[in-house]
Amino acid sequence: MANKTYDAVVIGAGFGSLSAAALLAKRGLRVCVLEQAKYPGGCASSYKRQGCWFETGATTLVGLDEGMPLRYLVDELQLNIPVRQLATSMQVHLPDGQLLTRYAGLQEWIAEAERVFGVRGQRPFWEQCMAISREVWQTSLVQQSFPFSNAQDLWQAARQVHPSQLRLLPKAFRTVEDLLRRYGLLENRLFTDFVNEQLLITAQNYMGEVNLLFGATALCYTLFGNYYVDGGLINLVKPIVEYITNKGSEIRYRQQVRKVVRVNNGYETHTGSACFRSRFVISGLPLNNTAKLFPDNEIQAELQPYLLGSEKLNGAFTMGLVLQEVPAPETLHHQVHVPEGLPQIGSKSFFVSFSHPQDNTRAPQGQTVVSVSTHIADPERHYIRNKAALETAILAKMQERGLLPEDTLRYYHSATPGAWLFWTKRAFGMVGGYPQYRNIRPWQLKDARLDHKGAYVCGDTVYPGQGIPGVCLSGILAAHKLALDHGLLVG
Repeated sequence: MANKTYDAVVIGAGFGSLSAAALLAKRGLRVCVLEQAKYPGGCASSYKRQGCWFETGATTLVGLDEGMPLRYLVDELQLNIPVRQLATSMQVHLPDGQLLTRYAGLQEWIAEAERVFGVRGQRPFWEQCMAISREVWQTSLVQQSFPFSNAQDLWQAARQVHPSQLRLLPKAFRTVEDLLRRYGLLENRLFTDFVNEQLLITAQNYMGEVNLLFGATALCYTLFGNYYVDGGLINLVKPIVEYITNKGSEIRYRQQVRKVVRVNNGYETHTGSACFRSRFVISGLPLNNTAKLFPDNEIQAELQPYLLGSEKLNGAFTMGLVLQEVPAPETLHHQVHVPEGLPQIGSKSFFVSFSHPQDNTRAPQGQTVVSVSTHIADPERHYIRNKAALETAILAKMQERGLLPEDTLRYYHSATPGAWLFWTKRAFGMVGGYPQYRNIRPWQLKDARLDHKGAYVCGDTVYPGQGIPGVCLSGILAAHKLALDHGLLVG
């Protein structure tokens, strides 16, 4: 068995892992990223089929505004990302047939919300959500020691605390449902359905479970800069990969990690064909997968309180479509409500994303690539036995809502949670990170440290997780805590 030695081994090439690896490489560490697939990026990547580039999972991109995690990473690494800012973030096709536009400006959005849902309570609700969201993002990069897991974290946090951060604390004890109740919005069924389906996209749960800190941030993501990456999200990932390799570090594909063992001078990370030795190790895999890699009893005890079973997680049913000779709609992203529920899975909405009409790299000229996804609760127990019925229902609803003109569909394919499990190896075929639950406060989420020695974790199942900005932040925090713990912050 071949042996390789590095300063740090990073398991998985998801966006959190790559963020951590690049920041450590910037500090001069020799890093090796091990990825079981043949493409980097994890659920924020793209793959090629039938001559077209399809998104692996995520299709929307936020986080590039000042003070947000992706902007921080781009500035730190001085990256050039090929993005187009979208004038309109999304449109929502509501159960009553109305089309709601999620405008990027707060005042324009409030006017639209009042037009569709009625004037009562909308302005104060959205103004408070936006104020909370701004404070959360401003705090996230200032308090890089949060959640706290040792005295040094507390000391670092105390040095950087600001009264505005303290004002956020009570909101962790309230839910989005509490805020709707405050403004008399719980009786507005059309609005509560809208809020729940919007929360499911970003917080993976509904308003009664999502605390106000995460919920307000999730509901307001369309009010920040939304972007499109030409060629697919893999072109968001490639500049980070190039940065890592240009710094003398490595990314190795088709390397599925089987076991990580602590030794006297660090860790041994074992794949089927090689052993990679390192002083530090960072797992970018979901916590359920990470727990299976470490036989160390200390790490097992550390992780056990944070693991969630399939009954508390979400999988996804996804489709990739290619349309022929049809221009993409002016708005690229759409959420379609399905009040009767989709067959077999009962999902009440699905998400549709079109390739940009000026992007000629995703598909041959004259063709448009479309990504479709919908949630499946408890994926381990919801086996889809008839994909064709689900595909037909989604395509019919798209035609009904004007998103699929007749005789334009050239090709499509679909994937169930079983396919996600096969291709990504994520436990239960889980997507979207750990859902928010009201009984789990932000400071009770898993922080970056695994054993308080040299093992760390990042990704969409740790604080803060979820969405490209959250996963990016998890990698930033893992790199920061590793550097802080081992005296690498100076210089």
